[in-house]
Amino acid sequence: MTASRSGLQRALGGLAAMLLLTACQSNGATPGAGSPVPTEPTLPTATSTAPEPPSPTGSVYVALGDSFVAAPLVPKTNMTHGCLRSDHNYPQLAVRELAGYELVDVSCSGASSAEMTQPQVVGGVEHPPQFDALSDDVDVVTLGIGANDFSLFSFLVYRCLNLAGTDRAGSPCRDSYDQDGANRLLDQVSEIQGRVESVVAEVRERAPGARVVLVTYPKFLPTWGVCPDLVPLAKGDYAFVREVTLALVEAQKAGAEAGGAEVLDMYAASEGHDICSDQPWVNGIDTDPSRALAFHPFPVEQRAVAGLLLELLAG
Repeated sequence: MTASRSGLQRALGGLAAMLLLTACQSNGATPGAGSPVPTEPTLPTATSTAPEPPSPTGSVYVALGDSFVAAPLVPKTNMTHGCLRSDHNYPQLAVRELAGYELVDVSCSGASSAEMTQPQVVGGVEHPPQFDALSDDVDVVTLGIGANDFSLFSFLVYRCLNLAGTDRAGSPCRDSYDQDGANRLLDQVSEIQGRVESVVAEVRERAPGARVVLVTYPKFLPTWGVCPDLVPLAKGDYAFVREVTLALVEAQKAGAEAGGAEVLDMYAASEGHDICSDQPWVNGIDTDPSRALAFHPFPVEQRAVAGLLLELLAG
């Protein structure tokens, strides 16, 4: 078995088991097969509906976003309704220190900007649009979104790992997206800025009195160096993945600021805590059932976000 095949199967095993393939389907095809042009995922069919969160009675904090908010497998994770939301994700940790606040956490693994305004189906369960949690009564909103738009995260994980064995020393993933002097994946990332801006603007419209904070993704890879046991990319694709993830974070920040939100820059805050580091905040390719899904945040990252969020809100 080749290293790339082994790495891909390890990633698939963790991700598929946790239902994140809901966000990884591209018009019915597995990422990495056929054309590398990212497209929006095909929506699955629901067999049941998730229960609505209870109505809060005090000050209200609403958490919106994807798996980097939900924190799948950070103990204890609710496995019942498919969103894989942890009771120790950063919204849960932060609200415990916000006197008089009640949390409405509607974050859901696999969510893109589209699921802010349309239902999301995961594990056969239909979840209402996340924006349904917003109202004039909301005081604080945090948002983490962008990596699932155009199935971006899925393409980075699946396609780049799948191609690594074809040219272990080169950059086969970057090469597969390069065309006519441009890179199609980076072109898609540039469009995410506008989506984030639109999402933030609508949050402010639906919750006009709320303080809105966009929480960026953390740093996945070190500025220099590789760690193939944890992230089995082709050596030359480390620079490509760094470029894409930094571009994504910059798109998040620019979109949030243009839409009128504050920004909590976890990319900067996680310097020295990338996957390859001695004290990582994000898991590598092997899912740890007691701590984190593959390529998702460890409990320590969620604690760090919560602490920095509380500092920001206190300012």
